[in-house]
Amino acid sequence: MTGSVALMGVKGGPAIRPGSHMPTSTLIRLGGKTILIDAGLGVTRGICDQGVALTQIDMIFITHLHSDHYLELGPLFHTAWTAGLNHAIPVIGPKGLDTYWAGFQQSMHFDIDLRMRDEGRCDFAGLAQLSALSDEAAFDGITVKAMRNIHPPIKDTYALRLEADDKSVVLSGDTAYMPEMAEFAKDADLLVHEAMLREGVEALCARMTNGDERLRAHILRSHTDAVDVGRIARDARVKQLALNHFVPDGDPDFTDAHWEAAVRQYWSGPLTLGKDGTVISL
Repeated sequence: MTGSVALMGVKGGPAIRPGSHMPTSTLIRLGGKTILIDAGLGVTRGICDQGVALTQIDMIFITHLHSDHYLELGPLFHTAWTAGLNHAIPVIGPKGLDTYWAGFQQSMHFDIDLRMRDEGRCDFAGLAQLSALSDEAAFDGITVKAMRNIHPPIKDTYALRLEADDKSVVLSGDTAYMPEMAEFAKDADLLVHEAMLREGVEALCARMTNGDERLRAHILRSHTDAVDVGRIARDARVKQLALNHFVPDGDPDFTDAHWEAAVRQYWSGPLTLGKDGTVISL
């Protein structure tokens, strides 16, 4: 059975601007299941644009608690609920996700309670079946392995490897360069890895009007230079490499040619520079 990976949001960071992509979300079809990885702003529209009903998501993984990876999780569930969702969806993520889920329900309690009384909707609270990420787990034929990555100051932050039907997909999550990623992604059919251009980070921070030197320090210590992404793909001997979570994104001074030149210092294999809506076959 052939699988696919849809990069529905490929921008690094939570802010959107004219010309930018949307924050992180990825839709994986593997082993007969439809799996959502992360739920940044725009994820609900992104799922529909892939021709998938919101009620057809089989499971959701959240890699870490930065807003660009889970800001729209609550609105996604609420919209799916109004579109007919009447069963629980497993949501696997780091510690603290339950606090977000409870807070979202509290913020929307008037509408939720009203729709249950006035429209006969099912109970909302139980739609998200929350559980914590573990090193390895099986979900109805899908094997999911998690590896803690390097994304300070957050500690509960993970890369994921999904396997089914002799296919494997690895998502780096947000991480600084770590040589261990090559072993984690070894021989994968597809590696989706975040990437930054250091010169682009400098340009981004120079224009920043709401932040200081701490933002620059965070980006540089918490993300992977595109050159090193190519090194990881080479060492892992993956079949395909795709970039997502671009930093910077939407800057006309940094084009596809800049990203490709950086990655190609080490990687000569198939390369996809992610755009919102890009679909990659496995």
